[in-house]
Amino acid sequence: MKFFDEATIEVIAGDGGNGSASFRREKYVPRGGPDGGDGGKGGSIYAIADRNINTLIDYRYARIHRAKSGENGHGADKYGRGAEDIVLRMPVGTVITDAESAEIVADLAKDGARVQIARGGAGGLGNLHFKTSTNRAPRQFTKGETGEQRKLRLELRVLADVGLLGMPNAGKSTFIRAVSAARPKVADYPFTTLAPNLGVVRTDTSRSFVIADIPGLIEGAADGAGLGHRFLRHLQRTRLLLHIVDVAPLDPDADPVHDARAIVRELKRYDPALFRKPRWLVLNKLDLVPEEERDARVAAFVKALRFKGPVAAVAAVNGSGCRELTFRIQDWLDSHPAGAAPVRRKTAKEAIAVPEAET
Repeated sequence: MKFFDEATIEVIAGDGGNGSASFRREKYVPRGGPDGGDGGKGGSIYAIADRNINTLIDYRYARIHRAKSGENGHGADKYGRGAEDIVLRMPVGTVITDAESAEIVADLAKDGARVQIARGGAGGLGNLHFKTSTNRAPRQFTKGETGEQRKLRLELRVLADVGLLGMPNAGKSTFIRAVSAARPKVADYPFTTLAPNLGVVRTDTSRSFVIADIPGLIEGAADGAGLGHRFLRHLQRTRLLLHIVDVAPLDPDADPVHDARAIVRELKRYDPALFRKPRWLVLNKLDLVPEEERDARVAAFVKALRFKGPVAAVAAVNGSGCRELTFRIQDWLDSHPAGAAPVRRKTAKEAIAVPEAET
């Protein structure tokens, strides 16, 4: 199934039924009085998070969702039937935003979360409600309310504890294959990954975390270069970012330090809050560096980048160093539970120190 992580829909709730202006007319019952019933309420529209759904593809083709209106009231004190509500099932992690005001309507972050996104109109009142001692034959009634109508933007943000960040062909997909059962496509050309991939990393029988791999970023992504930076939304719920860097690029003109700084700049341009998340540096493809040069290559890279946080050197293609890194990540996640107060980037041990010229 093709992965869709955004869609725009229109929801139209049902109108309320009109009240009835009726009078009781029966043999041997003179002046029976008003007996007009109320109109039924219009159907509302709800959104519910369903963990069995992982894409918004249904809402790319079914863009208008309309609930039925309530039934009008009748005589003999008969109320109109209310219309049934509509429930739209969406993936867990969907953020619903009003397309006109840009106000967040709901964040379906938990399975089973339910929220009303369009309210049905209330039914009108029949004339029996207007009966008084001085107005015994009221002909007043009210019409049903109009149902709420709005245009909504749906945006899926995957739920993961750790997110992978890096240039194309840095080895992010290879890394997630090495530490989890996920099997994303791996090839020797850029932008192999075209959609986010999730993998569960198990470090013990009762300890695990979810890792997310997104398509690679390049310099100028904020201006539309490459695949752009819209996939960064899938890292906004993560607690830790792993910045994967290729320390042995095949292109002799490539500058890994420049590329690493470019990724950090794109991160900040997209979302300052995402930029402030803890980030670890993972130097990949160490197997392509002669063993006697590895320590010096890693030290030189870290010094040139002026990085002061945790550093890991791995070879994802054969799994070297990956298992040890997952244990470090698990310990960090256990000591930094979800919902904890964020740590300032300048004082956090896990943060990348970016040169003043780059910030």
